Amino acid sequence: MRAIDLIIKKRNGNELREEEIKYFINGYVEGKIPDYQMSAMLMAIYFKGMNIKETKTLTMEMVNSGNIIDLSSIEGIKVDKHSTGGVGDTTTIALAPMVAAAGVPVAKMSGRGLGHTGGTIDKLESIKGLKTEIGLADFIKIVKKIGVSVISPTLNLAPADKKLYTLRDVTGTVDSIPLIVSSIMSKKIAAGADKIVLDVTTGSGAFMKNMQDALNLAKIMVKIGSEMKKETIAIVSNMEEPLGFAIGNSLEVKEAINILKNKGPEDLKKICLALGAHMLKLGGIVDTIRAGEKHLLSVLKNGLAFKKFIEMVSEQNGDVEMVKNPDLLPCAKFTLALKSQQKGYMQKIYSKNVGESAMVLGAGREDKKSIIDLSVGILLKKKVGDAIEIGETLVEIHYNDVKKMEEAKKLLLSAFEIDQEKPDKTSLILATIDKNGIKMEDY
Repeated sequence: MRAIDLIIKKRNGNELREEEIKYFINGYVEGKIPDYQMSAMLMAIYFKGMNIKETKTLTMEMVNSGNIIDLSSIEGIKVDKHSTGGVGDTTTIALAPMVAAAGVPVAKMSGRGLGHTGGTIDKLESIKGLKTEIGLADFIKIVKKIGVSVISPTLNLAPADKKLYTLRDVTGTVDSIPLIVSSIMSKKIAAGADKIVLDVTTGSGAFMKNMQDALNLAKIMVKIGSEMKKETIAIVSNMEEPLGFAIGNSLEVKEAINILKNKGPEDLKKICLALGAHMLKLGGIVDTIRAGEKHLLSVLKNGLAFKKFIEMVSEQNGDVEMVKNPDLLPCAKFTLALKSQQKGYMQKIYSKNVGESAMVLGAGREDKKSIIDLSVGILLKKKVGDAIEIGETLVEIHYNDVKKMEEAKKLLLSAFEIDQEKPDKTSLILATIDKNGIKMEDY
């Protein structure tokens, strides 16, 4: 078997057999197949695609390239959650303790940010002392004790994915559905959960820009998960504007804390309730989604969700006082209010521009070597549909570097579209996909 023959086979649109995919992945991980040949294979897959059988095989070979975590010693059904990313997406920080407080154990591995979308681990590290690099035994011990832990994936999970993603990023092959599916699902399966809930975002701030691509991605991931005996449900959510008001690490932690105190922005709370309700249903705690949302609201109102977050921070050596008093979290030295020059209604907020402005300030990484400033970011003061007067603040820029602020300001000025007519309200959750098919939503 030769790599060149397999590249030509896929380039010509033919199906790769299981042993051929295994040969290519194993060879690449072991260093026997060089980057230039894997790049050619990735481009062939990008243009010719893969069928379900090939995608499933690719996913499993990536799973088998590293460790597979055994969570069976933790009582109950373990349900994992994954988002394809967005701007202001703070759901995991609020959702994990909510779901754990409602009775479903959450053993969650999350990533760091790259580009205009933030990473959960970076955000959590705004809390002084909080450890996210935890060994497997201690990770399981924490989940057994309090029902929840969120850590970084330091346990050699799907190393093939790590190598492939770096290569995809520099070869223009990131947005290929078979490659996205295998990347996401290999890590979820290797992480050991029994069942999986996915949030597939679509819109200007998301990876999948249009609805049909998002639906196709969600359908395939649900099918792959189900075929691998990991019942999987996906929702497609709207990322045409940032989620919530805060974009930036410590600012987003503050916003998540507000959600856990049953306050905070309604859109962020709504997505947490929707995802969490599916997690509770898969976890056997409730029979319906509405019952799940009601149960989650109860743990927000009675303070159990906030208490659970404090327990998690304490178990991971974080400064609990920062959670109890979020003003102690890292704060930028300066703020600048960007004011409106016209009257009307907010028509659009281009999420990517907002996310990129936060990255320019230092809240995100342009590359993997970038050092993050946990204190800087963007705080929206208006959302789509809001009425605006001349001189009203559209957004606050939280910054430490004047030069970076000026660059971010230019990006932000192009992020807002104001018009005289009030826009139609758009739905936050657009569809739900499970093993029975697609259900279009409107809430």
